[in-house]
Amino acid sequence: MTVKQDQLDRFLFEDRNVRGELVKLCDSYQGILDSYHYPAIIQDLLGELMAAACLLTATLKFEGEVSLQIQSEGLVKYVVINGTHDQKLRGVARWNEQFKLPSCFAELFKKGYLAITLAPKDGERYQGIVALDKPTLAECLEDYFLQSEQLLTKVSLFTQRDDNGAVAGGMLLQVVPESSETSQAGENPDFEHLGHMMNTLKIEELFSLPTEDILHRLYHEEKIRLFDSQPVTFSCDCSKERSAIALQNVSKADLLEIVAEEGAVVMNCQFCHQEYRFDAIDVENIHADNVVVDEQRH
Repeated sequence: MTVKQDQLDRFLFEDRNVRGELVKLCDSYQGILDSYHYPAIIQDLLGELMAAACLLTATLKFEGEVSLQIQSEGLVKYVVINGTHDQKLRGVARWNEQFKLPSCFAELFKKGYLAITLAPKDGERYQGIVALDKPTLAECLEDYFLQSEQLLTKVSLFTQRDDNGAVAGGMLLQVVPESSETSQAGENPDFEHLGHMMNTLKIEELFSLPTEDILHRLYHEEKIRLFDSQPVTFSCDCSKERSAIALQNVSKADLLEIVAEEGAVVMNCQFCHQEYRFDAIDVENIHADNVVVDEQRH
């Protein structure tokens, strides 16, 4: 496995009404896997969701965030990946650790659904929901675009793990809407042809070839405009100061009681599992409206 790039590439078929995206994740994917000991099937699910989040954020026409959140009554209870317009990702998963997890995507969930939330910095939030009733996450995402935006969309998602590390990636093709009022969900021979060629992409090619070579191999007869690559990173915005602000909602007496009994108030970030500890001095500062705690003391 030679690929060592975390990047998103967008491209456009010049002579067809279709656009595309291709994403490869290496260190950003490994960053989430290193934050917790996830079983193999959950690692794969997180990788596919990360790739999907990148592909979705690339469709945004605003600054903001996309959240892909799976909820279910089955063994996997909760999985979320957050991605920003500048391709910063973080995520976490929760599952029933008392039982062995199946190796099949569809068997992970009971009454499961995927909620996709678009949250612009300026403007109203929008949420779309699609059932997890298809064999793969990629097929569920295709349903989402068809239902919520009436756009023909093809999605492929990949993960690969070995002794050298883990990589995740994906590819998306989508009909370009001619106008906001026009549905692009009908038959489209151009799109079907390009999607058929996309099906021939092999996982080894995705993670070992440059994007230019991949597109040439798949579509050497097409005229393609490839835009500048966008870097992707695993990034969590947690901090001891943010945690201290949250502790302002807890009384000083209760916090000092915890310090007396346990030695410190301990808070853990649900995304990166970073631990923040607060002693009695920190508690006094927090409730003196001085939440700039010393990051170096602990």
